Amino acid sequence: MSSGQEPIFSEYESDTSQTSKLLRKFKETPFVPLGMAGFAMVVGYGLYRLKHRGDMKMSLHLIHMRVAAQGFVVGAITCGVLYSMFREYVVKPKE
Repeated sequence: MSSGQEPIFSEYESDTSQTSKLLRKFKETPFVPLGMAGFAMVVGYGLYRLKHRGDMKMSLHLIHMRVAAQGFVVGAITCGVLYSMFREYVVKPKE
């Protein structure tokens, strides 16, 4: 690549660290880390309750935990889409 040309993917070739890129993404879409944290919490709670499930079948317990984890992630994605639409169409004035 000659010195007269600018890089095609300049935002990826900058000197920023992975941590700063991750923090920037979290600021742009704040519901992604909430969805990931909620998923991890549901999985942790499910593993904790797995030991004390009583006479409930294992497959039924796992189905309930899967539905709860997926519901939390879908809810976080929905909130994120609504937040970005609000930020783009309501807060930001059209030019």
